[in-house]
Amino acid sequence: MSVSIRHITKFYGKQKALDDVSFEAMPGRVTGFLGPNGAGKSTMMKIITCFIPQTTGEVKVCGFDLIEQPLEVKKRVGYLPEHNPLYHDMYVKEYLDFIARLHHLGSARSTRITEMIEITGLGPEQHKKIGMLSKGYRQRVGLAQALLHHPEVLILDEPTSGLDPNQLSDIRTLIRNISREKTVILSTHIMQEVEAICEHVIIIHKGKIVADEDTGVLREEVSGGEQVLVEFDKPVTRSQLSEINGVVRAEYDSGNTWILYSEKGTDIREAVFRFAVREQRTVLSLQKRGLKLEDIFQRLTHGTS
Repeated sequence: MSVSIRHITKFYGKQKALDDVSFEAMPGRVTGFLGPNGAGKSTMMKIITCFIPQTTGEVKVCGFDLIEQPLEVKKRVGYLPEHNPLYHDMYVKEYLDFIARLHHLGSARSTRITEMIEITGLGPEQHKKIGMLSKGYRQRVGLAQALLHHPEVLILDEPTSGLDPNQLSDIRTLIRNISREKTVILSTHIMQEVEAICEHVIIIHKGKIVADEDTGVLREEVSGGEQVLVEFDKPVTRSQLSEINGVVRAEYDSGNTWILYSEKGTDIREAVFRFAVREQRTVLSLQKRGLKLEDIFQRLTHGTS
């Protein structure tokens, strides 16, 4: 059920959108596919879903080659694009029946529609026209149509854009549950989304892969050290903080709060307290701070407009 990308390059005329891109997405986890605008995310999604061909390289979905066996690939891929293309004048069940007929589900059509309505939580809204639904329920309809034909691979492009906090929580839970049995690739600009859902992250920058790791491993590799967030009761200077034993860099945060960096494996918290006593300062709060994916994203794609 994996998606295998090998040395994919894509040109639009003379412009190179993807440059020798290789990665794999595996079942049982959500793979986050991230990158700034113009990095090549949408191009890669369109290639995997057979909307456009690559210029060079090989794409295999569940073992089927995208160029040689496109129909087999399409049978195994469910796709929810960023701008969910729904027919607003159709009723929910009517629309899902229409999609089921396109997939030639035959006698299993009615049973499968009922299953998808239950899985996606569309029960209370199933007899309404799609145009009457909230953004959250329209996204559920989009997920239902993407899953209707039992795809082994699910491609989601900005699936939670514009949702309120309650809708966000419901859709995140749904995606996590789906990923237990499928290969899920999720493209998003929202770093909190990646933190909440994705176990694996691929970051693309200017058409090239700059990171391809499990989220925990990526934080360790990129951070290169420890971070402590400390707030004092009175102002301190960068030069004062830099003299603390073990501190390699001091970064101003806000008010009297600073982020102190040390070498990996070095705990500077005791030294910070000693500094405070010596300088007649009170430590109001002190906590170890993990590197966020947003920090990693900005560091790896620095300079992108």
